[in-house]
Amino acid sequence: MIDDGRPIFQQIAEDLERQILDGTLPEESQAPSTNELAAFHRINPATAAKGLNELVASGILYKKRGIGMFVSTGAHDKVLAIRRDDFQREYVEPLLAEARRLGIEQSHLLVMIKGGRV
Repeated sequence: MIDDGRPIFQQIAEDLERQILDGTLPEESQAPSTNELAAFHRINPATAAKGLNELVASGILYKKRGIGMFVSTGAHDKVLAIRRDDFQREYVEPLLAEARRLGIEQSHLLVMIKGGRV
């Protein structure tokens, strides 16, 4: 998992988001601790903490003092909304821009997306 050139803390946060989306980490369940993440991924605990804190800052996780981090109520929907916005920005908008440059009409683009030939 940790090898694609992006910051490790970001990969940790995205992995936890994936677990929230697929139900492995349900809302109100306890998230892995900093030390668990650090040991599992063989990384510095400060790096793991940075990934967790990024999710706390965005309201996806919350801290219970002395107990640990937990998945917030509504985290699944929040992660889904963030991921959909990212998908729009990273994939859909460039696709539409390239289709315009190539003169591909919207109806033809829809046929192509559905796997058909124009």
